[in-house]
Amino acid sequence: MRTLRLFLGQSISPPFLLLILLETLECALAVYLGVELRFHESSLEARSSIEPLWPKAVLFASFMVAGMGAMGLYYRGFRERPLSLLLRVVVGCSAGLLALTLLFYVMPTLFFGRGVMGLALLLSVLGVFLTHSLFFAMMDQEALKRRVMVLGVGNRANLIETRLRRQSDRRGFTIVGYRDLGGDPLLVDSRKLIRDTLSLPQLVRKYRIDEIVVAVDDRRHVLPMDELMECRMRGVEMTELPMFFERETGRVMLDILSPSWFVFSEGFTYNTVQVLIKRGFDVAVSLLLLAVTWPLMLVTALAIVIESGRPVFYRQLRVGVNGSVFQLLKFRSMRPDAEGDGRARWAAKNDSRVTRVGAVIRKLRIDELPQVFNVLRGDMSFVGPRPERPEFTQELALKIPYYQERHRVKPGITGWAQIRYPYGATVQDAMEKLQYDLYYTKNHSFLLDISVLVQTAEVILFGKGAR
Repeated sequence: MRTLRLFLGQSISPPFLLLILLETLECALAVYLGVELRFHESSLEARSSIEPLWPKAVLFASFMVAGMGAMGLYYRGFRERPLSLLLRVVVGCSAGLLALTLLFYVMPTLFFGRGVMGLALLLSVLGVFLTHSLFFAMMDQEALKRRVMVLGVGNRANLIETRLRRQSDRRGFTIVGYRDLGGDPLLVDSRKLIRDTLSLPQLVRKYRIDEIVVAVDDRRHVLPMDELMECRMRGVEMTELPMFFERETGRVMLDILSPSWFVFSEGFTYNTVQVLIKRGFDVAVSLLLLAVTWPLMLVTALAIVIESGRPVFYRQLRVGVNGSVFQLLKFRSMRPDAEGDGRARWAAKNDSRVTRVGAVIRKLRIDELPQVFNVLRGDMSFVGPRPERPEFTQELALKIPYYQERHRVKPGITGWAQIRYPYGATVQDAMEKLQYDLYYTKNHSFLLDISVLVQTAEVILFGKGAR
């Protein structure tokens, strides 16, 4: 099954292309239906004021689908619970509507009225939610997956079997088989070998291969470059093993990397425009959050004082971008003497130092709210790696390779690692979370930040990872 490259480089299969076309049509029809509902008792003159309608319907549908694409709704591996799916659809359509509103300020002749636009948005959300739900319920799941052939049968190839062994790990792909190129010890299941004595282009045609993953232990004098070139020219995707893991797991696998990977891989890009967009986004979201939550923050402060007195806030040194140190602000959730001996400790499960109010605000993440002031000051971003204490950073940098690379971006109130991995309190946990932090550092973008915020809302609703 051939794939297209859309939405930040994500591959997309024909079934998903059909889904995009269907939902684009639904959003366009939502504009026409919105007009009928809005002007059903109005004069023809009122209706004609927004004619011609079809260019505006196409424009509206394009922005809606682009917003939902930014939310990952057309990614092959996408599978969500109904509530999370609805949340993503709402945010995706809202993001599209926001961008469309900005366009209306530049080109006001395209505007077709708040009433019609509101109705069209509501109808689009409902239509897309129902279509997405039916799509995954009715379609053959295997038909939606990339068909992958792995070159190699040794240690590196076997990592796919050991680390992506669950069905949930393989939502976006299916392994057709492993091709032995010679030189590697046989460590994968022999029943999964492709034993045909055919060239790679012939195997691609026979098994309908979408992607070839290069996972040989030693490339020297092994890779059939002419055959790989021919497959590439026929549209087959070629992927290195680290990139394959990065895409399928959302993290960077440290134990299969070399320093040259950081030098030659795509990503880790920073420019003035990105910095300005991220800073504007941080300030806007922080001010909005502050405006919405200040009553909750006031109640929390009173509850802390009533239970355990002052101080209300807990100030602690944390490591920021490029190793700079700043003072983090949080609601105090532990006893005032929690570290009376001066020793820094990780929070543990059922930590006896946590107060009753602290247990609640930690569970609901309310203790993190004062960090909006750190964001407004510029010490932090809204989305980024979790800021760690200097004592822990020094220890972890000695034990974990590439640990300092997570400080290439500003730390955040929430982040990719926070939503993908539960709270960590050991060196091994820190290493696991670093793999997600490096993924964010490598791929950070405005759209990824939006996606993290959407998933953070789900984490808060279901209380995942809080301690």
